[in-house]
Amino acid sequence: MGKLSGFRVIDLSQFLPGPMLTVMMADQGAEVIKVEPAGGDPAREQAPFDTYDGARHSVWFANLNRGKRSVVLDLKSDDGKAALRDLIAGADVFVEGFRPGVMQRLGFDYAAVKAIRPDIVYCSISAFGQDGALAHHPAHDMAVQALAGFLSVNDGADGTPVVPGAPSADLAAGLTALSAVLMALVGRERSGEGAYIDCAMFDSLLPWCAHTAGSAIAGGESPQSASQRSLGGAALYQIYRTADNAHVALGGRELKFARNLLGALGREDLLPLAEAPAGEQGELIAFLRETFAAKTRAEWEAWFADKDVAFAPVLDFREALDAPHVAERGLIVTGDGGGRHIAPAIRFAGEDWAPGPMPGLGEIDLGETGA
Repeated sequence: MGKLSGFRVIDLSQFLPGPMLTVMMADQGAEVIKVEPAGGDPAREQAPFDTYDGARHSVWFANLNRGKRSVVLDLKSDDGKAALRDLIAGADVFVEGFRPGVMQRLGFDYAAVKAIRPDIVYCSISAFGQDGALAHHPAHDMAVQALAGFLSVNDGADGTPVVPGAPSADLAAGLTALSAVLMALVGRERSGEGAYIDCAMFDSLLPWCAHTAGSAIAGGESPQSASQRSLGGAALYQIYRTADNAHVALGGRELKFARNLLGALGREDLLPLAEAPAGEQGELIAFLRETFAAKTRAEWEAWFADKDVAFAPVLDFREALDAPHVAERGLIVTGDGGGRHIAPAIRFAGEDWAPGPMPGLGEIDLGETGA
């Protein structure tokens, strides 16, 4: 029995933000019914693949849809609409990720769904929200990051923005939507009333710049990576190349770390530079670049082992997933039917967790949709 056992979620979303929201609910025991078109969620066909429950599944799809059940419905047909209405009648949460206006055209906007289930918690996830000048603008994660300002500081040494390593707008929306849905369910317990949630990827991502874009938030200039303390302007919050063409990271600007590092390197005279404003630490950055370039990544790992400095080697995913910390924390789990899953970040003390089975496309017979 998970924390969300007894809640039924109807999930019409695909790809990443919506499925991320609903898999976190499924991981905690919610009954999630994934409503798919005849071809299924396109993520089902995204390589690479692995064997889960004796069948070939996309690793992406498996990790975002485990523990759910699938029903195939044609929502443009009378039969499909009737089946979805039956599902809604017994649901607590309704999640959709279409462009604004689509659900109204299909006859399942909030007003229509609320008429079927008055206390429903209805969550719409879109790029820019249900209203405003950008509401109908097509966009996936990187376009949202670009329009929100984040891509401008996701740049290389020459100032050119690069493709981000994480789909932050997608993930921010999934987390924000989960929080909103759970808040609404708590509120419903007290008031008996459901809620409508307009969750935009753009809106969800924007608060993530509070610590880096303070000057712009206050009405001033936009931050520049080379002079911003968390984006490349600080020597102790920086990435350095090693002798074997690998990289290491210093990830803590606190003066105690600078003192420990520079003391061990015999350069306490450079300590005042670590206290200088970001963008004025060039001499210290140059010294550390030259220093780190003199040894291999492995040699630096050994050197830092007994020093209290926020240091880390830059690992690729194979190295990171094979690291002892991942095993010690149980962060990669193999299901009973095979296939590897990233364990949920939300786990409760004293409760065991195992990945739920994969949803076979259309596994729910229409005859049980009202159950």
